[in-house]
Amino acid sequence: MSRPRKKKNRVSMLYLAALALFLIAEIVVIKQFCTPELIEAEKKITADYKISEENWEIILVNADNPIPEDYEPELTELSNGQSVDSRIYPDLQEMFDDMREQGIYPVVGEGYRTAETQQKAMNDKVEAYEHDGFGEKFAKKLAAEQVAAVGTSEHQLGLAVDINADKAKSDNEEVYTWLAENAYKYGFILRYPADKVKITGFDYEPWHYRYVGKEHAEKIYSSGVCLEEYLEN
Repeated sequence: MSRPRKKKNRVSMLYLAALALFLIAEIVVIKQFCTPELIEAEKKITADYKISEENWEIILVNADNPIPEDYEPELTELSNGQSVDSRIYPDLQEMFDDMREQGIYPVVGEGYRTAETQQKAMNDKVEAYEHDGFGEKFAKKLAAEQVAAVGTSEHQLGLAVDINADKAKSDNEEVYTWLAENAYKYGFILRYPADKVKITGFDYEPWHYRYVGKEHAEKIYSSGVCLEEYLEN
């Protein structure tokens, strides 16, 4: 009876040794693929998730920071058919009410855009430049300085609004001047200032305002930085 027992023990020992080698090999493979780049990428994904969930108002979207694939805002439709993220609507409405009380009449020319609408905006801009005589390649380059590629536009967040004048009652200049001086009080910032073109990647747009919340807007306005600079600190 002792021999069969000895053989069984030997088999068990071989099995355990093989299992140990397998586990060691798995650890080596895992370590090999857990490069610093992958670790940093995982940290960035985690950070992006925290920003979108906990600090949604300061989520950064630009050419280097696309919108999360599963991002889908809850929208409120405005009286002219445009829509915005429902969370910014009360402050936007308060700002417009105060402007009208002061004899200035704004309208939201552009609010939330779907991916399809954003692509159409890009295509229309390219076609306009081509119509002006520019070649296709240069037309696309010029268009990219004014219209964000799909997935990199703040309009797809529902947190950005292009604000212009109701031409029957106001002009754009007085609307832009008022916004530049007061929009931060309501949580909105001038997203693409004239002196930040190299950082934002976009030409000066006095009509494009981004909601970041009153606390952040106050700090951004008083320090004279753009959103990219603010989030770096």
